[in-house]
Amino acid sequence: MRSPFRPDVVPDAAILDDHKPLIRDLERRGLIRGGLSLGALVMLTGCDVDRPKAVETALLAISRLNDGVQALLFDPNKLAPTYPASMILRPPKFNAYYDVMDVKPVDGAAWRLELSGLIADKRPWTLPQLQALPQTSMVIKHICVEGWSYIGGWTGVPLRIFLERIGADLRARYVAFRTADDYPSSIDMATALHPQTLLATRYGDDLLADPFGYPVRLRMATKLGYKNPKWITAIEVTNDYPGGYWEAKGFPWFAGL
Repeated sequence: MRSPFRPDVVPDAAILDDHKPLIRDLERRGLIRGGLSLGALVMLTGCDVDRPKAVETALLAISRLNDGVQALLFDPNKLAPTYPASMILRPPKFNAYYDVMDVKPVDGAAWRLELSGLIADKRPWTLPQLQALPQTSMVIKHICVEGWSYIGGWTGVPLRIFLERIGADLRARYVAFRTADDYPSSIDMATALHPQTLLATRYGDDLLADPFGYPVRLRMATKLGYKNPKWITAIEVTNDYPGGYWEAKGFPWFAGL
């Protein structure tokens, strides 16, 4: 399709290649169907497809709309499907932005969970302290934005219980996470308070192994896999948008299932 801004020029379809993460997510959620062409993007947004920055801006606008709609539709009381323990994949599938051989184990004895932001008690936590809190187990499906999935069994402290224990402001907008592998992430408060959101310390009947987030990782039944950071070292409660590793690369922030 020719650009209505420059009818004599046929836009290079390769422009869209630089924005595959956003396009793949929008297609998966049904906001666009059958593949996105430059012509369809013009019809949706009126962007000048001859300018890559305009394409990026248009796609981000659609993605932000997607995030907003998901947030409005999110039911904090609705539970995701669970599965029998016999279906747990052992070991879980490794997924990260680097090879498993590049995992740098965390010293659990020296590990401390640092706290900041809108929290009354900011004293750091040790792993034994975290393990002493009430624990919950769940067998849920991990769904990756790339299209694969597996069923895993997780045990840990419900994030809501932890946030209440440290005096976090539950009216705040965001809960942000820093990690030992420099993989910042963040979620909305409604998801943080969901009963299927855990600070997980065990997989199946065993402690988390090093490649899967030891000593603590986030595990949620209501978000795509990339929203579940491993090797968590710090938590912040804030009203300022914190973003995340993949969000900075163009992936949607809400990423609900």
